[in-house]
Amino acid sequence: MEWFTAEGYWLSRLVFQRSLAAVYLVAFVAAARQFRALIGARGMLPAPDLLRSTSWRAAPGLFRLHYSDRFFALVAWTGAAVSLALLAGADAHLPLGAAMALWAVPWVLYLSIVQVGQIWYGFGWESLLLETGFLAVFLGNADTAAPVLVLWLLRWLLFRVEFGAGLIKIRGDECWRRLTCLDFHHETQPMPGPLSWFFHRLPRPVHRVEVAANHVTQLVFPFLLFTPQPVASGAAGLMVVTQLWLVLSGNFAWLNWLTIVLALAAVDWSPIAGPPPAQAAPPLWYEVVVCGVTALVVLLSHRPARNLVSRRQAMNRSFDPLHLVNTYGAFGSISRMRLEVVVEGTRDPVVHEGTRWLAYGFRGKPGDPRRLPRQFAPYHLRLDWMMWFAALSPAYARPWFEPFVERLLRGDRDTLRLLGHNPFPEGPPAHIRARVFHYRFTDLRELRTTGRWWERTYVRDFMRPMARPVPLRPDDGTR
Repeated sequence: MEWFTAEGYWLSRLVFQRSLAAVYLVAFVAAARQFRALIGARGMLPAPDLLRSTSWRAAPGLFRLHYSDRFFALVAWTGAAVSLALLAGADAHLPLGAAMALWAVPWVLYLSIVQVGQIWYGFGWESLLLETGFLAVFLGNADTAAPVLVLWLLRWLLFRVEFGAGLIKIRGDECWRRLTCLDFHHETQPMPGPLSWFFHRLPRPVHRVEVAANHVTQLVFPFLLFTPQPVASGAAGLMVVTQLWLVLSGNFAWLNWLTIVLALAAVDWSPIAGPPPAQAAPPLWYEVVVCGVTALVVLLSHRPARNLVSRRQAMNRSFDPLHLVNTYGAFGSISRMRLEVVVEGTRDPVVHEGTRWLAYGFRGKPGDPRRLPRQFAPYHLRLDWMMWFAALSPAYARPWFEPFVERLLRGDRDTLRLLGHNPFPEGPPAHIRARVFHYRFTDLRELRTTGRWWERTYVRDFMRPMARPVPLRPDDGTR
């Protein structure tokens, strides 16, 4: 069927698939390197505990069959290997059915990881990666032209990402309507980047232009994705520019990069791509499968579409256990003040007024005021992100923060690997405490005078000193 294929989009598909494989690779490597301390069998929120308290239907995945830290590592590193193979173009050397099966592997593996990830995997870009990865399975390979229906489903996904984010802002914090949110956002965002200080210090009229441009990009341009070319390509291109601006201004894991990947799939590259390579007519079974998947996505889009027009719009929510069609959005409200939890330890066996406390350093979140924020995205530092939420809501951190401190008091190597600096390399401290500080970016004069990117002020205690557990004696009768 001629209507089924879009021969001119062969390069769009190629760019999309290779870029998506790169995002998958980052996601799997991050999972493999961080899971033991977070959700491992002895982690802060152990995955086996979750599996015992939930059902197959609520959270299907491979770990329903078996869980061990070794098996999780195998799943994550297998996902990384398959992603690397897809990045290298392995699917182009396989028959259509085998190529689709290969693309299904990282989707199944990452779905299994997300299902046991709990709050550590509660971010919108997890569902976005799964939804994008699911559609990629049915995009085909070089054997056939790109199916029009899947290309339209990718645009529908991009529409929900951008339009949902725009609506959540315009309905949320009044600073979005007053065009003043970026007076604060670059300073108070979860994890600033190396250029965030400079973005924060831009003149306020520039911040107004930033917010206004964001509203146009997210509330107007998404509708242009469904118009004829080259208008749709122009809209997608401007979305890419906006996302690159966000990449430069902060660390948002792979959210911006995955949005760019989706936008690139909407671009018509045919004017520069040249004639498409020789492609066979799609087999009937493939047409039936793609039409069936399209019907399924349309059916599942009912609740996310209703959510978009609802006055009580929810953001970053999945409406099915497989994360096939979701709703998205970010920063409906903006913090005016940056609060940071600083974790400190001491070797003193008894805490007193003169106790010397040494701070643990995190890889990405602000700590040492003299340290320039660093760039980590698209890599996702999950503990650092959750520390930002902890400062905003201690109750939100209650399930995992005390286990985190207990692991530091034991000198747990997996937990220490998540940190950027351990002030106790010779052994764990006797006590650990946590305090909340107000951080603000210094101005240019303060930076030149003090060398500090941040100025911080003590606000309150977050956790009183916790002592290292006393080791049990073999003969104390408690074993």
